[in-house]
Amino acid sequence: MIHHVSTEIAVVGAGVVGLAVAEALVAQGHEVVLIDPEPPGSGASYGNAGTIADYAVLPVGTPEVLKNLPSLLFDRNSPLAIRPGALFALAPWLSRFALQSRRKAAERNAMAIATLLSGARELWQDLAIRSGGADWLQQEGCLYLYETEKAFHAARADMAFRRSLGVAVDLIEAHELAQLEPNLPLMAGAAYFSGAAFLSDPGAMMHCLTETTLRYAGLLKSKVERLTRQFDGILLEGPGCRVRAKKVVLAAGAHSRALAAMAGDKVPLDTERGYHLEWDMPAPLLNRPACPTSRGFYLCPMTGRLRVAGTVELGGLTAPPSQHRLDRLLEGARQIFPDLPEPTMSWMGFRPSLPDSLPVIGPSRGGADVIHAFGHGHIGLTLAPITGRIVADLVRGTEPEVDITPYLPTRF
Repeated sequence: MIHHVSTEIAVVGAGVVGLAVAEALVAQGHEVVLIDPEPPGSGASYGNAGTIADYAVLPVGTPEVLKNLPSLLFDRNSPLAIRPGALFALAPWLSRFALQSRRKAAERNAMAIATLLSGARELWQDLAIRSGGADWLQQEGCLYLYETEKAFHAARADMAFRRSLGVAVDLIEAHELAQLEPNLPLMAGAAYFSGAAFLSDPGAMMHCLTETTLRYAGLLKSKVERLTRQFDGILLEGPGCRVRAKKVVLAAGAHSRALAAMAGDKVPLDTERGYHLEWDMPAPLLNRPACPTSRGFYLCPMTGRLRVAGTVELGGLTAPPSQHRLDRLLEGARQIFPDLPEPTMSWMGFRPSLPDSLPVIGPSRGGADVIHAFGHGHIGLTLAPITGRIVADLVRGTEPEVDITPYLPTRF
């Protein structure tokens, strides 16, 4: 049976970005249908570290990463690694990534990221209130942990650069850190982003956002495989569905590349495979998310559990989860908290990754009847509300509140 649907706007992808886009559009009175084969708010929208990371202004590619790129990519224990067998397919992406990791490019990308991140916490506060999820948004800040004096000293330049981009951060000594997080082992110090927020249950927040959005928007459970421009709009087709829409928003995260190409834009999108482990526990071991910077993961205190989330593995959409990556997360977590038992659960999901760490937001080359809203990498959760506002402005035909030139698909 084929479902035939007609709508004003079809949003392809019902992750946090697609939900935030749809929420912003229905607030303006638009008719919206969300299309996704998976439940809304699942995938990386659920499995993330929960941080509203308005401090995460640095792109993945930096001169320091470029200098160490070969050892990082081919060390199986590295926080940034490549899945064996994926090197050939990733070669063009890695070439672009290397170019974007040079100093001037990295600084330009950082400024573009900082522009989008400005005000992210306040936008999330508003969205959480509108969706009835304010109880899940915590205002305890976030920590970067430095385990050695050398790393703590080196962090001064990093934090000075972040401050130049508007990030509020303090470097705190070991005794100050111990007061904030008494359960942590002795560290040399930390960067304390006191104004940052986090979600104590990303899945619960996604449920609130989904319920609020679907009061006014439709939902079609299907995978869009074809996008065709026609004289009267856009035709979207997939197993069991044919959707006609006047406008389409592509917000399918790591699954967006093929659809973007059908709209006329060749975007060098690839996939980071993210992992997490969880331990059920009645009381949290931490008061706020904390990232041991040398290890590349977050320790996340969530309602009724501890989540350890992170690392970057480049490797596509089809390979099974890497037990090695999960084992390294477990090993790293136990080096911080030695008494952790076996995890309650494990998870893997997909992040959309672009060589410059900037999302693709804006109209397609073929026309404004297709608007891109994908490729947010590690900060899709953080940037969902601002992306929704930008897309709503574009649909309305007004100038977005930020200059979207750095994020347009025409940059490639």
